[in-house]
Amino acid sequence: MKLRETILKEHSKANCMRIVKWVGDDQKRFDELLNLFLNDEYRVVQRAAWPMSYCVEDHPEFVKKHFAKILKVVEQPGANDSVKRNTVRFLQHVDIPMRFHGRVMDICFRFFSSPTEAVAIKAFSIAVLQNLAKLYPEIINEIKLIIEERWDHETPALKSRAKKLLKEFK
Repeated sequence: MKLRETILKEHSKANCMRIVKWVGDDQKRFDELLNLFLNDEYRVVQRAAWPMSYCVEDHPEFVKKHFAKILKVVEQPGANDSVKRNTVRFLQHVDIPMRFHGRVMDICFRFFSSPTEAVAIKAFSIAVLQNLAKLYPEIINEIKLIIEERWDHETPALKSRAKKLLKEFK
């Protein structure tokens, strides 16, 4: 498969799953996909993000050696929503190396508290923070404060996710 050409061919669930199947359990193929995610033009990066997140969910070990590079991309000012959404989506499903806990918390708090961030990015950020709060219970009050401050301005879907978090940490 010519990966870059396949990514550019179409943006669809079927194409995404075709790429995920092609990567399978092959670290080298994942690294090829990740290289496009990290280094290519906007459209390729945007389209590579979706299959990358599914690959990481299936094989969390694929991303361990790449954490710093991935976080650098998602932290860039102007990072596109696809990059942010798919990165935070897979962060829910992996063991984040301890040395990145603070950095990931900062990213997720920034996304979650932003009035302009997309709902899916916020929802995935809440889930990541919920996982990290089990290790760092001192962040629970900060999460609750943001939920209270943003409550009247959020969508029903985000409120539902927030309620689940609040219920868990009563």
